[in-house]
Amino acid sequence: MHWIAIAIGYVLGSIPFGLLLTRMIGIDIRQVGSGNIGTTNVLRTGNKALAAATLLLDAGKGVAAVVIGRELGGEVAAVVAGTAAFVGHCFPIWLKFRGGKGVATILGITLAAAPLAGLIALVTWLVGALVTRHSSVGGMLAALACPLAAWFLTHNIGWATHLAGLAALLIFQHRDNIARLRAGTESKIGQKA
Repeated sequence: MHWIAIAIGYVLGSIPFGLLLTRMIGIDIRQVGSGNIGTTNVLRTGNKALAAATLLLDAGKGVAAVVIGRELGGEVAAVVAGTAAFVGHCFPIWLKFRGGKGVATILGITLAAAPLAGLIALVTWLVGALVTRHSSVGGMLAALACPLAAWFLTHNIGWATHLAGLAALLIFQHRDNIARLRAGTESKIGQKA
């Protein structure tokens, strides 16, 4: 049953909503800004509605994977399905394993696993992004908040451990952003890349 949850989670996570939505308006998001398929890069097209839809859909696939996994095989299946959705988002088979960075997806997974922890992570993301004007900083802070909040609120070691692993992968996915932040060249929110 866990293999089914992993397969469903990965396929859900692999759906490149940012790419699909921007193609509807004649744009290949991979040719815009950073080339990333996520919300922040979709926002660089100037279409706030598509960016919001990308955020909701990328978070939604994390939620859906956890809920489906839980229905299929309980909490362990929920954990592995959520993890697979995150991996699918970052490394989708349809895009030669070059996907997004996973911020919205980890938020969705956390919301489904521990709703209050997910809300704390979401607020962390918003505050971090607004204060620094860097979406990447907000995203990395939110990723770090996910396992910490999940642990303190639920004491569920399984979720906290998996979310910590996802947070580490998310920060690795941001390695170019980190280099640009250190160099002072990272784009700010609302700024064209």
